[in-house]
Amino acid sequence: MLKSDIQIRGETSALPQAGYQSEAILQSPLGRIGSLEVRLARDEEEVAAAQRLRFRVFYEELGAGRAGERIPDQRDSDRFDAVCDHLLVIDTATAGSPQERIVGTYRLLRQDRAAEIGGFYSSAEFELETLIARHPDRNFLELGRSCVMAEYRTKRTVELLWQGIWAYCRLHGIDVMTGCASFAGIVPAAHAEALSFLHHFCLAQEPWRVRAVAERYECMDLMPIEAINDRSALSAMPPLLKGYLRLGARFGEGCVVDRDFGTTDVLVVLPVEAISQRYINYYGPDAQRFAG
Repeated sequence: MLKSDIQIRGETSALPQAGYQSEAILQSPLGRIGSLEVRLARDEEEVAAAQRLRFRVFYEELGAGRAGERIPDQRDSDRFDAVCDHLLVIDTATAGSPQERIVGTYRLLRQDRAAEIGGFYSSAEFELETLIARHPDRNFLELGRSCVMAEYRTKRTVELLWQGIWAYCRLHGIDVMTGCASFAGIVPAAHAEALSFLHHFCLAQEPWRVRAVAERYECMDLMPIEAINDRSALSAMPPLLKGYLRLGARFGEGCVVDRDFGTTDVLVVLPVEAISQRYINYYGPDAQRFAG
């Protein structure tokens, strides 16, 4: 699961008209593998369908939300949805409307759109604005609210999501990707080896170093470096975190406990130039074709 903010429960916002993206981008796929297709949401109905999928995964499956809280519309929504692009994975081989065929989603917040709403939502957990100010010539993209239906959680679906993200980055001239990745549970010590591995071996270095906000900072240095077994630390990582590591991502200093979602969050920092060349070669041809 990848998410980036403290959710505002039950809040809905009027979504911008589809014209915020060119019609060609909205209508065209950004990637395709077999019967699965990845593209941007085209209208409010598709965004609502993505929000319902997020609700099923985050609330019903993973137990997000405050005890006893009721969300009548059964949608995971907040004020940021209105300025985000919503990447969808659609199984074109299944019956039903496009909304009923959505099997995965990722929420994409570009820097220019974030400025319209007061900033990126992961700034509630990490000092992201400090990092952005350090790189005024870079174009940032925040990734969040990643979820996939259980039966579609395969390597193929993850590859398709990344194919779509990479094509999107090419379309919009993105230089840096960031966002919060989550461990299940609110006790960092339960993930001591994995968090310590990230702290000792995967921290972003200057000029990309960024810290959790002081009032929410939790230490990731929970085990001495000589006690860490690389193999077991990596096997304990959530699949999404493993994917980011393979791409060449680094991580912020300190983690944050999100009690509403029941997660322990770390910040991903991935400058485009740091992406492993083999993945550029792997996604590049298709991304260039779809971005064109």
